[in-house]
Amino acid sequence: MRNSIIVLDFGSQYAHLITKRFRMLGYWSEIALPSADISELKNAKGIVFSGGPSSVYEEAGNEFNTDILHMPIPILGICYGHQLMAKELGGKVGKAATSEFGITPLNACKDSPLFKNIIMPTHVCMSHQDEVLALAPGFECVGFTKDCQYAAVQNIRAKRFGLQCHIEVTDTPAGNKILENFAEFCTMKKNWKQDDILETILTEITDCANGTRVKEEKKVLLFLSGGVDSTVAFALLNKALGQDRVLGLHIDNGFMRKNESKKIAKTYKKAGFVNFIVEDASDSFLQSLYKLTDPQKKRMAVGEHYITVRDSVVKKLNLDESTWLLAQGTLYPDIIESGGGKNAHVIKTHHNRVDGIQKLIEKGLIIEPLKDLYKDEVRTIGKKIGLCDKLVMRHPFPGPGLSINVLCTDGKLSDKEEKELEDAKKALISFDNRLDALPVKSVGVQGDFRTYRFPAVLRIKNTTKNLLGTHTWESLEEFSRSITNTIKNVNRTVLCLYERNSTKELVLQEGYCEKGRLDQTRECDAIVLDELYASGWYHKIFQHLTINIPYATQKNHCSIILRPVVSEDVMTARFAPLDTKVLARIVKKIAKRRFVDAVYFDITNKPPATFGWE
Repeated sequence: MRNSIIVLDFGSQYAHLITKRFRMLGYWSEIALPSADISELKNAKGIVFSGGPSSVYEEAGNEFNTDILHMPIPILGICYGHQLMAKELGGKVGKAATSEFGITPLNACKDSPLFKNIIMPTHVCMSHQDEVLALAPGFECVGFTKDCQYAAVQNIRAKRFGLQCHIEVTDTPAGNKILENFAEFCTMKKNWKQDDILETILTEITDCANGTRVKEEKKVLLFLSGGVDSTVAFALLNKALGQDRVLGLHIDNGFMRKNESKKIAKTYKKAGFVNFIVEDASDSFLQSLYKLTDPQKKRMAVGEHYITVRDSVVKKLNLDESTWLLAQGTLYPDIIESGGGKNAHVIKTHHNRVDGIQKLIEKGLIIEPLKDLYKDEVRTIGKKIGLCDKLVMRHPFPGPGLSINVLCTDGKLSDKEEKELEDAKKALISFDNRLDALPVKSVGVQGDFRTYRFPAVLRIKNTTKNLLGTHTWESLEEFSRSITNTIKNVNRTVLCLYERNSTKELVLQEGYCEKGRLDQTRECDAIVLDELYASGWYHKIFQHLTINIPYATQKNHCSIILRPVVSEDVMTARFAPLDTKVLARIVKKIAKRRFVDAVYFDITNKPPATFGWE
């Protein structure tokens, strides 16, 4: 057994990301449960306590083996782990006076092995509502932020460190160096190579399909969306098993972008893939979402219907189900956001984690070659096995497609929601009289919790020539962060770029996931993507989502939200500061569509918002 840095998973969205970072730096790292016996950690040179969605002072917290705290090896606590260590060793933890979400400067007040060769202050990513209020005996403060007095602490003699920030995400530029400094403090030697990942995946595929997990050799049927993840999974399956044992099934679910299915088929054929089929199931998918408004139910309905369509295709092609496994391009963030860790909270249920899929996983009938990886790693592997940039560098497009970009409602808010909206509006106006709240809710992630809250809307004096008014993208980012850190019922902020000049007021309308609204979204989405391609911005950003909300002057009209983001691993992201000339062209073209009554731009990072709105 090789030496390792062990990461105790307390349910953080980022726990697995910590192990990934250590491995990228050349150190073998593994996940373990907080309840692990000391004997299970005997090869650990150091231990990291991850963040988590709970509060350390809650009675029903994580099962934690406190003996781990007394092991004679270095321990680093991150966020929840930092607070847990403080509490268990005699410090005090409680609600922070000001919650912190997003990027903020970390200042050093004393030397620390963690900060070796790092220029301070340095920007770090925060996502917390609790904080350490009093240090445990023997600890000293080595770093602070504007709103967190004990953002970094240490007890050198005991080999214990605590950080309130998330150093494992790309929004903390010095994060890798801090992790490397910790590994060096642990006297850990480099013992892992990134190149080992590909061979490990290919071996797991063959073991799974050739009898190690099943009684006989199996063929594999893969849900093939056309996105990066399923494409790379498809290529890996073909490489490991051969095209005669793999069948790609692309389902046109009616939620694709404009002409997307035709483009996908053409691209695959050009890349040499002949073992795939296209099934048009758009009508039945639309029916499966008939008048659904709850985002989670929509996702589940889409996921379950994939199984229904898969079964009908198997029957139509006379495939012997006893000889076939099902494959998916699931990534680790999909599992985490679906509550896949023992202590993790559900942020949103991904279509590849609905009940029907879970049952097949339990029976060992699912292959997920990429389930331990992040998007950037998947792209690296795709290039390594020879896939072209057109396939590997496409913007992500999830299985539910545009169905989760079309927000749905019966046009009414409950009494509770009306009160929440009223409270949000009052708080926003008090914060800045240019602020208001949109009457729709969107999903967010704050402190590893799923939130479902109203977005703030900022209206400023702008023109087509100067969309940002007197602001810069940097000032808007800071303004957005201060709003979500301060206002209770808000988890994202949008900038108003256009609202139709009309005698009718924009109000919440009844609207569902129907072909008409999907076509509206497709048309506006195509405008955005065409402009991004033409301007060279398509490959400068990670993804663009075009969101359709039923907030308009009349039924069958809508408002459009522009949501371009930059990210490396999907776990964190920043909104993309598009060139304002490009943005102006986009807004002008979208505003000409008669069904569009307003255009907004999402200026929120992740956290506190997620990429999409559902």
